[in-house]
Amino acid sequence: MSSLNDCNDADNMVLVEEGASSRTIILNRPNVLNALLTPMLTNLVKATGLLVFYTKGNGRSFCAGGDVVTLYRLLSEGRVEECKECFRTFYSLMYRLNTYLKPHVAIMNGITMGGGAGLSVHGSFCIATEKTVFAIPEVLIGSHPDAGASYYLSHLPGHLGEYLGLTGGRLSGEELLACGFATHYIPSARLPLIEEQLRTLAVHDFSAMETFLAKHSEHVYPNENSILHRVETLNKCFGHDTVEEIIGALESEVAETNDEWCISTLKKLREAPPLSLKISLKSIQKARFETLEECLKREYRMSMRMISRQISNDFCEGVRTRLVEKSFAPKWDPPCLEQVTEEMVNAYFERISVDEPELELPNKLRKASHANV
Repeated sequence: MSSLNDCNDADNMVLVEEGASSRTIILNRPNVLNALLTPMLTNLVKATGLLVFYTKGNGRSFCAGGDVVTLYRLLSEGRVEECKECFRTFYSLMYRLNTYLKPHVAIMNGITMGGGAGLSVHGSFCIATEKTVFAIPEVLIGSHPDAGASYYLSHLPGHLGEYLGLTGGRLSGEELLACGFATHYIPSARLPLIEEQLRTLAVHDFSAMETFLAKHSEHVYPNENSILHRVETLNKCFGHDTVEEIIGALESEVAETNDEWCISTLKKLREAPPLSLKISLKSIQKARFETLEECLKREYRMSMRMISRQISNDFCEGVRTRLVEKSFAPKWDPPCLEQVTEEMVNAYFERISVDEPELELPNKLRKASHANV
């Protein structure tokens, strides 16, 4: 894609099927795991309206998030304003989903990562299956948990949110149900029947939708190797104020127990960009005391600082080495935690300049919609 705003074929990237009293929205870029471009986000906003709607993805993915490779290419060409528009549209859509006044059902049948996770958990109902693979891996490419991720990660039990946000750790459908991200678990073989009934079902309120989905849902539990069975160790290691203390706690656990999970977790943290680790931890910690609206506005500031490359080029370096060239040998800047200053971290939570507009969320739209219901 040459541009995030290139609308050629955009209608085919988001398919809309009209039902009797609802819409089915299908993300249709299976060759890139349904990664989102700005025209797709714009079409998603248009497709929501005031109807009950259902979101799914074609292929083996629900949605892998924003198309960061296209963002990288635009930044390399100096087309920063187009990147800003993508973030504005994306974050506004997350807020719209969270405040939507009709039921929204996200069918997470496959890879659900990054902003794709936001498309699901910000809505009212999330269906997980045995094929669901959920992760928030932004930190691994020099970014941070965004699109409202700092908000919902901070609301997980204990310090599971810090673990997921700093390591990009994955959750299964069973784990999503157990920790509360998924509202229902339905085997993928049943989905065609569920989707057909959803298209014809005259359900306009949340309680009726809950009743319908509950009839088809299964009670499942994480397997014995699940991270959710390591809550005590996880909280002990990730319940600290700084990244250095988290790493120190994991090192102590390794020295005492030689635990394989602690060893692999340490490896992930040591390979991640130090600056991203620090800003991401602070972001999740701050989110515990913020509304979603406040989180989205703060994350927008962070993303503007990130794409400005005034402090670090880690985002472009991460995308280039991990996703474009796939050399997997990024040179992070700063290269170690000791060189990440407090001033660097704090800058990500401040406006770049007084001339840089803040994120505006569709509050007026929500009030107008509420008046029409």
